[in-house]
Amino acid sequence: QVQLVESGGGSVQPGGSLRLSCVASGNIWNLYAMAWYRQRPGKQRELVAAINSDGVENYGDSMKERFSISSDFAKKTVYLQMNNLEIEDTADYLCNIVFGEFSDFSSVWGQGTRVSVAF
Repeated sequence: QVQLVESGGGSVQPGGSLRLSCVASGNIWNLYAMAWYRQRPGKQRELVAAINSDGVENYGDSMKERFSISSDFAKKTVYLQMNNLEIEDTADYLCNIVFGEFSDFSSVWGQGTRVSVAF
């Protein structure tokens, strides 16, 4: 069984920073991508940032300006540094990993960590 544990969420004022962490454990082989998504209230889930085992990063629209993804694939850990947070960044942030055979990969989601940005 594969488990993802996210941490680092919390409440912060606009302009503040947070660093999210996600650690994956369990029967994971050929881990080739880790990502952060977010679910804002009343909105569809959207990609924040993703990184693959070659270190190639991919960001959602306008995310790269303030967010930065990093990872340690050996430790099955991915981070999201969020700077200059805005009220609109309030959301549940979910970790996702993709692993396995390219023809039959597995995608696993974490439970999410909540980020609240408010005065």
